[in-house]
Amino acid sequence: MPNKKIIITQESLDELNEEYRRLNDVEMPDVISKLELARSQGDLSENADYSAARDRQAQVAARIAAIEEILHNHEIAEAGTTDKVSIGHTVTFIRLDDKSKRTVALVGNVGANPTANPPAISNESPIGKAILDKKPGDVATVESPSGDYDIKIESIQM
Repeated sequence: MPNKKIIITQESLDELNEEYRRLNDVEMPDVISKLELARSQGDLSENADYSAARDRQAQVAARIAAIEEILHNHEIAEAGTTDKVSIGHTVTFIRLDDKSKRTVALVGNVGANPTANPPAISNESPIGKAILDKKPGDVATVESPSGDYDIKIESIQM
């Protein structure tokens, strides 16, 4: 079965490439150096530095593998025009039940960052699924674990 394509923005791809380089060029060599130093201290069965370095090596290797999976199975999202919401757009919408206004950046399933300004949300999140392919003025239902609610798309920016 072929792997599912991972849709990401160019910005997210650039960040992943930079993280991949840092992990391979800085983090992993540092971990290997710490492992060699800990090994030189003798008995490994009671060597906390060695255990910590092995744990860190496993974490770095796992992250490298995860990034490689994304890099081998990604597709760059094309933002296109602002006539309908797509990945790479910034969208302002109004929640119809409480009239609150919110602006979010729609990203692929890699690159979500709720603390960014505006918050970057995944196209696979409840809001992301609801707003994808909608036009300004459209009403969409967000299927949230805490209850469904309607939103109205106010504007779309690149």
